Amino acid sequence: MDLNPDRIAAALGEVRRRSPVVHNITNYVVMNSTANALLAVGASPVMAHAPEEVEEMAGLAQALVINIGTLSVPWIQAMLLAVREAARRKIPIVLDPVGAGATTYRTKTALEIMDAVPVSVLRGNASEIRALVESDAKTKGVDSLDDSDSAVAAARELNRSRGSVVCVSGETDYIVGPDRTVSIRNGHPLMPRVTGLGCTATALCGAFAAVEEDPMLAVASAMAVMGIAGEMAAEKAAGPGTLQLYFLDALWLMTDLDIRNRLRAEVLP
Repeated sequence: MDLNPDRIAAALGEVRRRSPVVHNITNYVVMNSTANALLAVGASPVMAHAPEEVEEMAGLAQALVINIGTLSVPWIQAMLLAVREAARRKIPIVLDPVGAGATTYRTKTALEIMDAVPVSVLRGNASEIRALVESDAKTKGVDSLDDSDSAVAAARELNRSRGSVVCVSGETDYIVGPDRTVSIRNGHPLMPRVTGLGCTATALCGAFAAVEEDPMLAVASAMAVMGIAGEMAAEKAAGPGTLQLYFLDALWLMTDLDIRNRLRAEVLP
């Protein structure tokens, strides 16, 4: 994969031009912030989790994002209905296994979704990704106990066994595909102090996957844009509260030049 600033800028331009509908079944904590981030980057978000309508909604979307942050039995039923319809329509499915490894229920639910259909993109923190491969891996609630470097081997195993592009987020983001790995070192230490920014990254992966056929490039573009926006926001923010505000502005205002000047990415073997 040829990863360069121009390709990422072009992918962002396509999101803005096409404004893809991204259907999100996500958690209560992040609905508002995720929807605002998708709007700021140029996509068209819809939040719908009722089992009675998710199949129809997935039929209208260009990508489906599943986030297991606040689980209940009806939500899991809705997720399974939606992913099966998305798979039937061959639209990208992005899964965020929030808190996998913290409880058996969460880990089992993530694996159940992955068993039901091929998931295009799997994005999580290091502990969550490891928990889907290693039975003894643990998560600190929904926060990672591990750095992203420690989960690259698990990500490669998931890619091999499941076929998904796997993104491990952290101080360095790793995107693992069938024949190469991309590392992205954009971002800012203040970002983990804002709830839901990991979930926002997952939603942005859905927006980019909706317009970019190469899932590796889609996820790399989403994570680069996410990290660059965090850096731009942190330069103005006084703390986590204002970072949220400036982050949305950075997504909205980001230019090709911002991407060219700031991108720190590498394609690994």
